[in-house]
Amino acid sequence: MTRTGIRLKAPAPGWTVDADVVVVGSGVAGLTAALRCTAAGLRTVVVTKARLDDGSTRWAQGGIAAALGEGDTPEQHLDDTLVAGAGLCDEEAVRALVTEGPDAVRRLIDTGALFDTDPESGAIQLTREGGHHRRRIAHAGGDATGAEISRALVEAVRSASLRTIENALVLDLLMDPDGRTAGVTLHVMGEGQHDGVGAVRAPAVVLATGGMGQVFSATTNPSVSTGDGVALALRAGAEVSDLEFVQFHPTVLFLGSDAEGQQPLVSEAVRGEGAHLVDADGVRFMLGQHELAELAPRDIVAKGIMRRMREQGAEHMYLDARHFGAQMWESRFPTILAACRSHGIDPVTEPVPVAPAAHYASGGVRTDLRGRTTVPGLYACGEVACTGVHGANRLASNSLLEGLVFAERIAEDIAAHPATPGPAVESEEAPGPLLDPATRIKIQRIMTAGAGVLRSADSLDHAAEALEVLYRSAAAEAEAGNGSDDVKDAEPGVDAWEATNLLLVSRVLVAAARAREETRGCHWREDRPDRDDDTWRRHLVVRLTPGRTLAVHRTESASFPPVDPGPVAAQREQ
Repeated sequence: MTRTGIRLKAPAPGWTVDADVVVVGSGVAGLTAALRCTAAGLRTVVVTKARLDDGSTRWAQGGIAAALGEGDTPEQHLDDTLVAGAGLCDEEAVRALVTEGPDAVRRLIDTGALFDTDPESGAIQLTREGGHHRRRIAHAGGDATGAEISRALVEAVRSASLRTIENALVLDLLMDPDGRTAGVTLHVMGEGQHDGVGAVRAPAVVLATGGMGQVFSATTNPSVSTGDGVALALRAGAEVSDLEFVQFHPTVLFLGSDAEGQQPLVSEAVRGEGAHLVDADGVRFMLGQHELAELAPRDIVAKGIMRRMREQGAEHMYLDARHFGAQMWESRFPTILAACRSHGIDPVTEPVPVAPAAHYASGGVRTDLRGRTTVPGLYACGEVACTGVHGANRLASNSLLEGLVFAERIAEDIAAHPATPGPAVESEEAPGPLLDPATRIKIQRIMTAGAGVLRSADSLDHAAEALEVLYRSAAAEAEAGNGSDDVKDAEPGVDAWEATNLLLVSRVLVAAARAREETRGCHWREDRPDRDDDTWRRHLVVRLTPGRTLAVHRTESASFPPVDPGPVAAQREQ
């Protein structure tokens, strides 16, 4: 691990909280880790960017995948996951997921989560989604699974009187003289327990900050998903991997070609229950493209939709579930029904216009099977992490399960290896350039045009060049200390920090996408349409150098190299 010394431009911390563990994020991964650490007797603090129940988990509609049904097995779940991952899954990580997953779901139920059950037998109702050969998706409230899981975990956190700091944007990692984690700096946005910039001192930091969907103009992700955790990890010297594999959900409600921001998701479970993808003439175009037709893995369905759109010069396709009838729509998919009707579309009587939009980052901060990153004391789980489970394309509804399983593994590792950091050391490096908040929309449009569903060498080159112009302009303004018409010298603040984080993760994503000269999973290169296992069944690992450049290297095989926290960890463990 190479310490960069790079940090965001921000005021010095004006207050400090001490803990054994600080968990950054309040989705399924973060709250599970926090509850397990607390149960192990560790002083735990949860830091979350909005309210406790306001992360990405609450937006998860479809459900959580686990081999809970009669006749289903973890081995079958493993096989489906490996196929979806297109040759880049870490089989050991997937095996941990599918074998520990069922019990993790049962513990979630014990925590208070209420899944939909059969009214006669009381058994958990299970449905299918893309890439699954079995009905293994447990759901709640019809299509409100994430909201129910979030409710249960938030109630458990409050019942445990666990210390939380809401409305707080994490800034940077604190490190001791030996390069070990010593906590985080953060900014509370006026509605939390503290005002302004402060610090939580802790020898273990768990990043569970969610995704980075806001790098694109249209996404299913909430506005808080600005890649903060990945950016923090990069500045701290951690490695990230597989960031080129951004999953575009095939069926997002189409609200117009100029729609930007968070878009309504039409869950894959709708197709799992029998909805059909059709074009304007009512033709089911996925038939013959894959044995599972509309229930093929998401990358295949997204590509099928995009191909049909190009063939017909259309801006969207349609999802036809009129045969469900009003009662099924109202009982099974009430959230989606309400969202469609709020935009003037009635799925009961007409097909729903849909198009792909950015949905999930399969890559992230590289970890081992215990959630450890390449920075001693720094852990990551959930969408911010790259555990190797998802490979080149996440299997539907594996994300909530991954958050559960690896959060529990992290808590177990932290409890088993208590550590005491040295005093936090201030970096002698000047802070990196801070972007004007107005740059955010420029980044999103650059990424949508150049690194969206369809990519090519030309589109990625244009994106890389445009992002570099933004970065160098900001760097020049930071050095000169005055403004310009294009990029103004920004003052520290939430909007500027978010824009700066978005630019960093966008640069990494584009660098990896340019390097991977093939089509694999959800990385679709029009100029390189074939999968090349001989050359590219490898991972791309990226880190930020002390000179603020990106170092990209390819692994020697499909397996990740071990995460070695180094001698520092051994010295500090007690």
